Amino acid sequence: MAPRVDMHGWSLRHDEALARIWREQGWWCDETMGQVARRLALNEPDRTLIVDGEVRLTVAQVVRDAENIAQHFLARGIGPGKVVSFMLPNWHEAAAIYLACSLTGAVAHPIVPQLRDSEVAFMLVDGASRLIFVPAEFRGFDYRTMMDRVNAGRDDPVETVVLRGGPGGHTPFAALIESVEQPQSLPVVDPDSVKMLMYTSGTTGRPKGVLHSHNSLHALIRQIQKHWHVEPGDSFFVPSPISHIGGSIYAFEIPLLCGTTAVLQEQWDPVAAVAAIDRERCTHMAGATPFLDGLLGVAELARSTLASLKVFICGGASVPPGLVRRAQVYFEKAAVSRVYGSTEVPVLTVGSLEPGEEDMAAETDGRIGIAEVRLVAEEVTARGPQMLRGYLHREDEAEAFTEDGFFRMGDLAREVEGGYLVITGRAKDIIIRNGENIAPKEIEDLLIDHPSIADITVVGLPDQRTGERACAVIVPSGDSAPDRQALGSFLGERGVAKFKWPEQVELRKELPRNAAGKVLKHVLQKELSGAG
Repeated sequence: MAPRVDMHGWSLRHDEALARIWREQGWWCDETMGQVARRLALNEPDRTLIVDGEVRLTVAQVVRDAENIAQHFLARGIGPGKVVSFMLPNWHEAAAIYLACSLTGAVAHPIVPQLRDSEVAFMLVDGASRLIFVPAEFRGFDYRTMMDRVNAGRDDPVETVVLRGGPGGHTPFAALIESVEQPQSLPVVDPDSVKMLMYTSGTTGRPKGVLHSHNSLHALIRQIQKHWHVEPGDSFFVPSPISHIGGSIYAFEIPLLCGTTAVLQEQWDPVAAVAAIDRERCTHMAGATPFLDGLLGVAELARSTLASLKVFICGGASVPPGLVRRAQVYFEKAAVSRVYGSTEVPVLTVGSLEPGEEDMAAETDGRIGIAEVRLVAEEVTARGPQMLRGYLHREDEAEAFTEDGFFRMGDLAREVEGGYLVITGRAKDIIIRNGENIAPKEIEDLLIDHPSIADITVVGLPDQRTGERACAVIVPSGDSAPDRQALGSFLGERGVAKFKWPEQVELRKELPRNAAGKVLKHVLQKELSGAG
């Protein structure tokens, strides 16, 4: 699969023979979501698209705001191929921002709101972002002053647009949803061009920019529509962050392409979730293990069987089969299943949602979907229409793909008769906590500079609540060693997001290593898996 440059200036991986097959099969098409949205605004203007607390927005309202934002993009020279970042909770404004990117051909770049100065500064420079949308404040953190720090000393500061609060010297969001006096014609957008830039933690410690096109995301949505029993009039409850591939498609893509409504939750609250699902008659929900565990626990206490729920999709690390079985029994109608995928190849398995598949839904990671899957020395490799179109930096692709274009997922698995996949381990050194990826090397490279640390490694350990937790195994440089709080303070001072801070600290006189000097993390994981 040779790289090529698309019409908007990005170097992408492309195989014309595969592209032709995927078009013939209907996974890829010649229409963007922006075009679909403008047609829906004429044909279904009053259909509810987004519910955000007391705010209910129709198709016409979201498209109107998106078209206004798009005009302000074009006035700033932000058109096809230019990157627009947004660092927002699950707020309805994000849907219009995302759609404005699709209308103009700009590349949408969601950023996890829990990240801080260090990570944000890297991404904005690395992706050459032209604009960023942030909250004034969220969960006690002031994003305006963070952007002041991020832009300090830059010759080309990124314009910051502030939502839901005073702009503090930045651009107010209200200015971008006002109509312009002389609107420009919207550009023609190539469906094969880049639509989304999303960073994921890499084993090198530097986040890697994943590139998805309009068509790769279209294929993803059509697969979900087919296998998750999605019908017009359905409603997705969306507590999963819109800064992740899952939350973004449930909130932004599926409502327009599948005729559904997205019910947003700003931050996870299982009590409010049960109430909202019952009130809004939500039919679908997806999330990591803590979401299913919390939802089930509260539903049992409230004696609600969530009668409207048809499907619950559970993904991420360490989904206990017993939890899936409990939910299958308790929820009145819902098919509950494990699935497997990544930012690079989302929804590789589509779950096991058909009658009679309950055991497979609990005991496997689901049936393989539209992508081809090969197990090479037990490692999962995949190639399909929903896969990434490449990384932002081509050097990140050197070890990521096989010679014939299959992506190395970084997980070990076995295939079960019938086309089901069971993930048995991880080849890549990544910790998945509450659905967030943590690159141990990033944390190790910072903590090795701590004056009380002579040697360190960070390993992932099973955690019933979060799936995995990060454990720092430390060889102290002297008589005293830093505790968990000290490590958090050290990382916080360096602008590292709190979810990456180690939750457990273990001390050793030396770290186990092989003959080549590599730390034997699996030895420590086996030894510490019962420690807390």
